Amino acid sequence: MAARVYITGAAGCGATTLGRAVARALKVPMVDTDDHYWVPTDPPYTEKYPTPERRARMARLMAGQGWVVSGECEGWGDDMLAGASLVVFLTLARPLRLIRLRQREAARFGARILPGGDMEAIHRSFLDWAMSYDDEGAAGRSRARQEAWLTRQPAPVLRLDADAPIEVLVGGVVAALDQR
Repeated sequence: MAARVYITGAAGCGATTLGRAVARALKVPMVDTDDHYWVPTDPPYTEKYPTPERRARMARLMAGQGWVVSGECEGWGDDMLAGASLVVFLTLARPLRLIRLRQREAARFGARILPGGDMEAIHRSFLDWAMSYDDEGAAGRSRARQEAWLTRQPAPVLRLDADAPIEVLVGGVVAALDQR
């Protein structure tokens, strides 16, 4: 059976970047949960696909023998990950995640996220949410919730420091798959 890898962590840790690189290395489809969670809108990230639709969209891409899924689907897609052969949990210090997120958002949206831009409030709210990930009692995706979820996974969990070069991270994933 081909590898089935789920990669997750805090926003800004590089799960999508690593997911793409691992999918290329394994020659399997890559599924980013954000692509199936959010309806493409302008401004973006304001409308969610209904749960049955997002599940169907992902299921089509996960129908083959192997896949890499990146992102977060706790509560609405847990059962879709039941066949994972490896769960990768990326960690990265909050200051580094903030730098990455600011760079990513600036590259994607430019002046729209700056003071006076039409996405300023959305951007500020997103950064506030993303930076609360490590806080006790954080709403939504949080370190505590993800850690609890990891303890319930039947697949092996590989923890990686996302500050490592992408080649090292991909090598770690491939090596862990080879050991199973």
